[in-house]
Amino acid sequence: MPSRNSKKITSERMNRRDAIKKSALMAGAVLAGPSLLSLLQSCQRTDRLSWQPLFLSEDQALFISSFVDTLLPATDTPGGLDVKADIFIDLVFAKTYDNEAQQQVRNDIDQFNADAKEKFGDVFSRLDPENRRRCLLDHENESGKFRKSVWGTAVGEEEQPPGFYRSLKSMALWAYFSSEEVGREILVYDPIPGEYRGCIPLSDVRNSWAL
Repeated sequence: MPSRNSKKITSERMNRRDAIKKSALMAGAVLAGPSLLSLLQSCQRTDRLSWQPLFLSEDQALFISSFVDTLLPATDTPGGLDVKADIFIDLVFAKTYDNEAQQQVRNDIDQFNADAKEKFGDVFSRLDPENRRRCLLDHENESGKFRKSVWGTAVGEEEQPPGFYRSLKSMALWAYFSSEEVGREILVYDPIPGEYRGCIPLSDVRNSWAL
């Protein structure tokens, strides 16, 4: 008989499209700005087979790729690696972080791997898929929450800093939902300028809209 975990994973995959639609509403406000969109567009032209990270070491790049693939695996929809979210993250670290922030990223990756090794027996990139998923769930439960925002501006008091895990997750989600492939294949995509329809039934709207 299927285990409880296998049933849960199957259910999660079946609900992937619904989750994508809902998450799209939350991911856009995490990062913003033309410079980031420019980085996202430039990484789409990168050949993955010949990719050489600008900031990450080989082991750190394996960690980021494994993180993205676990968070956004390819199913009946493109995964995070399909839209090169890991390459985008490396560009963000290389192009927008100062020396102090870059060193903090290295420290955070080392700490994340140390925690994974202590709890699950190896660094994150070498764990099997189930233990990677369990590792992310642990960090999800332990991490701080982002404050609610209105038009991208945080409101209210922050209970605790979001931390490395949630910031990295938000960066991966932003890259994913901002990619042209996801915009065209999963979200509703309408190039500008396009057809103007001033009044349409709500039922015609269907999916969440890609910006």
